[in-house]
Amino acid sequence: MAFRPLGDRVLVKRVEEESKTKGGIIIPDTAKEKPQEGEVIAVGAGVRDDKGVVQALELKAGDRILFGKWSGTEIKIDGEDLIIMKESDVLGVLS
Repeated sequence: MAFRPLGDRVLVKRVEEESKTKGGIIIPDTAKEKPQEGEVIAVGAGVRDDKGVVQALELKAGDRILFGKWSGTEIKIDGEDLIIMKESDVLGVLS
């Protein structure tokens, strides 16, 4: 299924964290927190300003981002867990 976010929304896939610490201890799934890092899958066209001109988003597909712990709405598309959020919920881009 093809999905395109509208307006200033972005579709994000969480990046899975390591299941092992640097010391070699395996962390069980029940003790893991959801990662706050993800990869942008798709972006909307942008948001309209007061004059009606569409302002394009700074993010693009493929960007690795950090976002807030409670940001966005979790959705499932084709059996894959994704998050849809506003661009303003993104804290920064990793380079």
